[in-house]
Amino acid sequence: MDRVRARIVVSGLVQGVAFRAATVDEARRLRLHGWVKNLADGRVEAEAEGERAAVEALVAWCRRGPPAAQVDDVTVTWVAHAGDLAPFAIRW
Repeated sequence: MDRVRARIVVSGLVQGVAFRAATVDEARRLRLHGWVKNLADGRVEAEAEGERAAVEALVAWCRRGPPAAQVDDVTVTWVAHAGDLAPFAIRW
């Protein structure tokens, strides 16, 4: 089983459009661990860990986002799997 971890930063119209809540729903559906939060500059950041295919599916989902979002850019940084993340949730 190939487990990975990714830090995802999404820019565009991604705050105030239920992006975080929808990301939690999608990540939990994919059985990922991690978190998502708003950044002060208007972007959304997430860290997700789990099976490679599931993390890649979440990255692909982030490129679209929920219906009200307008995603301009997604930056993904792959880091070592650590196994230290809780079930996916919003981080404040």
